Amino acid sequence: MIKTYRKVATIKAEQFDGSNEMVNRYDIKTGEKYLIRSANCHFILPTLEGGEFLYIGNWIATGIDGEHWIIQDDIFKKTYVEVK
Repeated sequence: MIKTYRKVATIKAEQFDGSNEMVNRYDIKTGEKYLIRSANCHFILPTLEGGEFLYIGNWIATGIDGEHWIIQDDIFKKTYVEVK
């Protein structure tokens, strides 16, 4: 029987702006050598699953164990609300 579940953990997230500060904070890889599969992506975010293409405007989420993953802006806005 299929049941419905919701997430109960909170995450930290910030929208990627391409700044050197964020590139350094998240150890994001940059440069021409990362353009093999994507002609317009200059950023690779290390994740538990390996490096993933990161675009300006995507959100970088940080989980409870410090792991990072990428969430597209439209999905983020439909899925998360800020905790006050």
